[in-house]
Amino acid sequence: AGGAMACLSPQEPSLYTVKAILILDNDGDRLFTKYYDDTYPTVKEQKAFEKNIFNKTHRTDSEIALLEGLTVVYKSSIDLYFYVIGSSYENELMLMAVLNCLFDSLSQMLRKNVEKRALLENMEGLFLAVDEIVDGGVILESDPQQVVHRVAVRGEDVPLTEQTVSQVLQSAKEQIKWSLLR
Repeated sequence: AGGAMACLSPQEPSLYTVKAILILDNDGDRLFTKYYDDTYPTVKEQKAFEKNIFNKTHRTDSEIALLEGLTVVYKSSIDLYFYVIGSSYENELMLMAVLNCLFDSLSQMLRKNVEKRALLENMEGLFLAVDEIVDGGVILESDPQQVVHRVAVRGEDVPLTEQTVSQVLQSAKEQIKWSLLR
């Protein structure tokens, strides 16, 4: 009888609240995706999930959906759809805080021009912003001012546009070499 009760107990609280962050265009095609666990381990499964999520949400005005056993919060802007995904027992307000922080950060970085072309021209800022907000599924920051500030500081450190591919590869080789020598 104890095993049956264990199944009914509420999920243990976890810092790993975010399963994925997605940005899709108005055709439902991916512009940015970051999955933090292996709920959808292959690109094929991810894209099927993205199509499903887009088909279920792009014509509705609500902000929250339950889909495939996951909690999905979302919002759209012009030709972009933003999604933050957590497990079914996740607090929607926490996921919404991540979504709003991402959206408001991008809105500031793109000077309120949150649309596909502007986003594609500022992908490195998007990657930096997402990394400031969520790391490995753990929410780190929900204040867009802090995110925008940190992205600006990190952007000044090394302008990604000036870094050549060979420099990036060399840096990666060095990091791998040092991690192997430890």
